[in-house]
Amino acid sequence: MNSADQIRKIIEHQLEIADIDRSPEMLYSPIRYALGSGGKRMRPVLTLLSCEAFSDQWQSALNAAMAIEIFHNFTLLHDDIMDNSSMRRGQPTVHCRWNDNTAILSGDAMLILSYEILARSNPELIVKLLPIFTRVALEVCEGQQLDMDFESCEEVSLENYIEMIRLKTGVLLAGAVQLGALCGGASDKDAELMYEFGVNLGLLFQITDDILDTYGDPKVFGKSIGGDILCRKKTFLLVSALQNATEQQRDRLCKLLEDESLAAAEKIAAVTAIYDEFNIRQVAEQASDKYFRLAMEALEQVSLDKNRKSELAEYATKIRYREK
Repeated sequence: MNSADQIRKIIEHQLEIADIDRSPEMLYSPIRYALGSGGKRMRPVLTLLSCEAFSDQWQSALNAAMAIEIFHNFTLLHDDIMDNSSMRRGQPTVHCRWNDNTAILSGDAMLILSYEILARSNPELIVKLLPIFTRVALEVCEGQQLDMDFESCEEVSLENYIEMIRLKTGVLLAGAVQLGALCGGASDKDAELMYEFGVNLGLLFQITDDILDTYGDPKVFGKSIGGDILCRKKTFLLVSALQNATEQQRDRLCKLLEDESLAAAEKIAAVTAIYDEFNIRQVAEQASDKYFRLAMEALEQVSLDKNRKSELAEYATKIRYREK
């Protein structure tokens, strides 16, 4: 069986040789730029690891893995416009290097390319793969809309926040492992268990990301911390703090977030101090542990020998304890 590192190299090679040398150049050049900018490749790696757990023929899931990765990067092109982000993976975002219209159209093309590539999968499997891929794609959009809605909401419940990240982040990881399992010949029951494994990994991943944005080591995390605080983004930390605060504490926190006169470092430090009053980091860590446990429980129920699931279990553990 291939390791996660070996599979990542396979994915990188496939992206390098992908049929994207088309015209017009202004449509496809930004696509090549986005796909060549690196990234964790977590979703396609999970797709192939899941396939290989059920079958030695990991190649049968390669088109599904590529479709997932191209779809994921399509969402990033549009997200960067909506968030007005100037940098992605250490380089200018597509809409900054080119313009908004180019990023929108190239993103649209990436979405269509993801379906074109998925359609190259085994014809006998398409009847199962396509509905899953389409449902996941729509749910990711629903999650993004909820995330944008939350920007103008004074209060967001923790339950609603979890539902938002389930849709925005969780279902794509879940779909990745479910597609891979089906390509490997998994039964419908096992494929559903793999979906549960993946969706809990997604929740774990996003909550860990929220923690790292405030408490991570910038040298390891790869970017400055506190960005979520500065843009008043609804994260697990902020939602939990607001939910546990008294009215007076809530007012103090909201005033800090809205105070434009504070220097960035001062605001980050002040808000983090309030989080520390509520032990928010520990609360978030406990939530991460919960979703990691649920993911591993789902994986445990999959009717495979433990050795066949070892790479998936190891990869999940790396996600739980990642520092970047």
